[in-house]
Amino acid sequence: MESDDLIAGHLQELRRGTVVLACLMRLRTPDYGYALLESLDRLGISVDANTLYPLLRRLEKQGLLVSEWNTAEARPRKFYRTSPAGDDLAVTLTADWDRLTGSIHRLLEGDTP
Repeated sequence: MESDDLIAGHLQELRRGTVVLACLMRLRTPDYGYALLESLDRLGISVDANTLYPLLRRLEKQGLLVSEWNTAEARPRKFYRTSPAGDDLAVTLTADWDRLTGSIHRLLEGDTP
């Protein structure tokens, strides 16, 4: 395996879980898929549409997101928002993220048990 492929694979693995957390946090304000893609990209969280839409459906099926169709515009759009269960999960994931980030920083500073 080439070095670039190896790095890309590990970066993808690192980002995979962060996309779930980012969606749960971002969708506290309801939005539709394409706008979510754009806003995440502006935040530096690049997600492919072929990854995002199945993720949104999975999170909805798990009860972490709720959706509704907006048919008031010329083109109907499905809006997603974080459910109370999704909000609770985001709080839990964020706390663990903070703990892990602190641990990584301590490792970088040479603090090993």
